[in-house]
Amino acid sequence: MVSKRTMRYQNKNRNLNELSQQIEQQLQSERYKVQSKQLPTGNVIQAQKAGILRDIITADRAFTIALEGQPDDFTVTVGIGKFIQNIAVAAVEAILLSELFLVVDVPEMLWTEHVEKGIIKEINTIVG
Repeated sequence: MVSKRTMRYQNKNRNLNELSQQIEQQLQSERYKVQSKQLPTGNVIQAQKAGILRDIITADRAFTIALEGQPDDFTVTVGIGKFIQNIAVAAVEAILLSELFLVVDVPEMLWTEHVEKGIIKEINTIVG
């Protein structure tokens, strides 16, 4: 199974850089380890939850959030992917094409679904 959800927002007139920063701040306030990279096509955020549950499931997995488009027509894609230790120096295009979203097993999928729904709900609240 692949865990990936894409939401499209139209007529919201949101600055994607500011939106990305707001999402990062929200995740950090919930004790996620966050890193991001601005790209010509949009922004990529990786968020990894610290704690015992994360360690039990898989330590190298993280939520990856991609924001792409224009202020009045953009998409936000949320999925689980491999945590890249230094996203700032990685070939981000390669991350987007190959490792943004990974196949996950059923126990991890259940945990992912639970957390992913919370992240998507928060993004919807931030976007307005």
